[in-house]
Amino acid sequence: MCPLAVLCMLYLWGPATLTGGLGSVSNSIPRKTVPITSNGGRLFRVEGVWNYTTMLLREDLNMLIVGAREAIFALDLNDITAKKGMVTWQVTSQQQKECYNKGKDATNDCKNYIRILHKMEDGRMYVCGTKAFNPTCKYMSYFDGQLIFENRTEDGKGKCPFDPFQRYTSELVDGALYSATSMNFRGSEPVMMRSSEETIRTAFTSTWLNEPNFIHMAHIPEGESNTEGDDDKIYLFFSETAVEYDSYTKVEVSRVARVCKGDLGGLRTLQRKWTSFLKARLDCPVPNTILPLLVQDVFHWCPGNWTTCVFYAVFSPQADSSPHSAVCAFRIEDIRSVFSKGKFKAPVNVETSFVKWIMYTGELPDPRPGACIDNYAREKSITKSLYLPDKTLQFIKDKPLMDLPVFPIGVRPLLVKRGAAFTRIVVATATAVDGSSHQVMFIGTMSGSVLKAVNYDGDMVIMEEIQLFEPSEPIKILRLSNTKQQLYVGSEVGVVQMSINECGRYHSCLDCVLARDPYCGWDLNDKHCATINSTHRASTMIQSLREGNPSQCSPLGVSKTVNISFFPGNTVKLWCQPYSNQAQVHWQVNGRPVTTSNTFQILPDSLMIFNASGDANGHYTCNSIETIFQREYKTQHAAYDLRLWSGSATTKSHEVHENQHMLVVIMVLLMLVLAVLLIWNLWKGHLPLPCCRRKVKDAMNNCEETIAAYQASDHKIASASNLNSNNNHANDQRYSDSRETDRLSTIVGSSGQISLRHINDESDI
Repeated sequence: MCPLAVLCMLYLWGPATLTGGLGSVSNSIPRKTVPITSNGGRLFRVEGVWNYTTMLLREDLNMLIVGAREAIFALDLNDITAKKGMVTWQVTSQQQKECYNKGKDATNDCKNYIRILHKMEDGRMYVCGTKAFNPTCKYMSYFDGQLIFENRTEDGKGKCPFDPFQRYTSELVDGALYSATSMNFRGSEPVMMRSSEETIRTAFTSTWLNEPNFIHMAHIPEGESNTEGDDDKIYLFFSETAVEYDSYTKVEVSRVARVCKGDLGGLRTLQRKWTSFLKARLDCPVPNTILPLLVQDVFHWCPGNWTTCVFYAVFSPQADSSPHSAVCAFRIEDIRSVFSKGKFKAPVNVETSFVKWIMYTGELPDPRPGACIDNYAREKSITKSLYLPDKTLQFIKDKPLMDLPVFPIGVRPLLVKRGAAFTRIVVATATAVDGSSHQVMFIGTMSGSVLKAVNYDGDMVIMEEIQLFEPSEPIKILRLSNTKQQLYVGSEVGVVQMSINECGRYHSCLDCVLARDPYCGWDLNDKHCATINSTHRASTMIQSLREGNPSQCSPLGVSKTVNISFFPGNTVKLWCQPYSNQAQVHWQVNGRPVTTSNTFQILPDSLMIFNASGDANGHYTCNSIETIFQREYKTQHAAYDLRLWSGSATTKSHEVHENQHMLVVIMVLLMLVLAVLLIWNLWKGHLPLPCCRRKVKDAMNNCEETIAAYQASDHKIASASNLNSNNNHANDQRYSDSRETDRLSTIVGSSGQISLRHINDESDI
């Protein structure tokens, strides 16, 4: 059998046996969908600047520091559209040319993408950028309304990625930068490194890191109040190509690794390498998936001391193997237990053809491989990792992989959803009106939206899906300000700020309570859905989070009836938009259910009536029924009285008469306009009347004869003999006609009509 098929069968069998019959994957539907046009957010972007994917919350300065491509912005936390400072960090033409000569795209790759932003203890900021595949770091300050770079620069190799589109992560702990990225131009040397006076890193071997995608890094202060005298830990979340599966095809898995903060490397073995590097598979079991989902982002939440820490992680499918994404939560104690008590995997050569990884059953060296320097080690006079025995160090060098995976809380996902893949996650804490605390998850997606979800004792509720960017713009980063109650969302094209407790979207008491939003409750005094605060009391607020029971709400009134008339044969559309995507819409006409047919089509937001006739007359009502824990809540959203237009027997002829009447009116108007134009032209003499054309010609001939006779008798016109000259015939004829026309045009009666008469003799001239 194909090894990959065996792997898939094992993977499918494993989660099914561990989930206790989780059953089919749920397809959670957001209760409300908020379009981009009404999300209530604020957008910041600058023309020509892209890749707003690095953020640092500076609540001490009331600013959000945003790293983009060749620019860094300081934005007001209350309103990110208010830019408080900006600094550019561009590559030189020479750096861009060198990058291009190495085979990279000059337009996109050979720029400076800001990738690291950390606050230092003295208030300055540590900034690193890809700098045209030559990673560089600087120190930056905010002073007198300006972001200012110091002249000092540092080599960013091992701190910041070369490739701007390669996944990476970093954490600044006690002045030392812990980073996970690639050490070389080609990206073929992955490393987890601490940059300090004693630089420590992972070994360049596939046993430690095998084509990884680094996701998240977290410092957990496990040394605080620890009875075992243990050290703080740095946890690294990533995905990589699995080495433990004997498959012809690459199979990726999710991992969690850890190192000790005080690790100094070994004395002979593992010099300047981690002596505490351990890794384990991170499992988020989703039934009916061919390949394991891969971790995309992690948010660690610690409500008390470090023992209460929980890691919330989003997982998405690999290679289109599943249409589902998931959220799983992992306790710090479960991760520690796998590393400190679990068994190891060991590589074994099988017939010299390939390496098979199996559980190690031999005796472990003492001290335990991968353990930090604790009280037990100190009792053996091992106060530093430099003093660890070579046997322990050699074991870690060869076998850093744990046998058992880390399982999530409840051995099942908190949320599984079909659709756009999950990309990022942050978790906020909301206090309900009864004082209970709830963790609200904000999940970014590949479709540019954010899901707002909460889990009530295993019952997952997605309250909203809020569209923040166009569907083609994935969410690249999320940052949460608990003090401001604001979420900051970054993408390739800009940054959006949105409130995490927008209760105004719930329109009634029933809508507000059924939303089960821990931030919101129905205010009995003000009669609206309000944000819960310290002044609200349970006696004045209605909220039912776990049960979703709105029985305390006053009954909703009946919708006002809208009268609609229609013509036979028309298509009628009756609108009805329910408050919830999870509600079932029911239409009734005269108390009888409306069912889909050739005449009726029921849409999510309306009822279509095709080729309407007198049979469509009636009283239509639209109700939505929302079910919570097998309890149905009915709400009427719309009511219509639909009637055929009165005088229906003559409706068609009436329409024809109306159309004919309009045509007559238009024709009359056109005729009036033409008549006015004709009269105006006749008035000006531009057009002679056709009936008078002959009389005008005769009059003109008589006038010419009379004038000629008069001139001949008086002998006063010497040039009369030239009237018929060949040379001047055309011009003089035109002149004569024009003059006669001018003369005739002056003989106008009082009525505006032309008066023509014959000139018989000289006395008439």
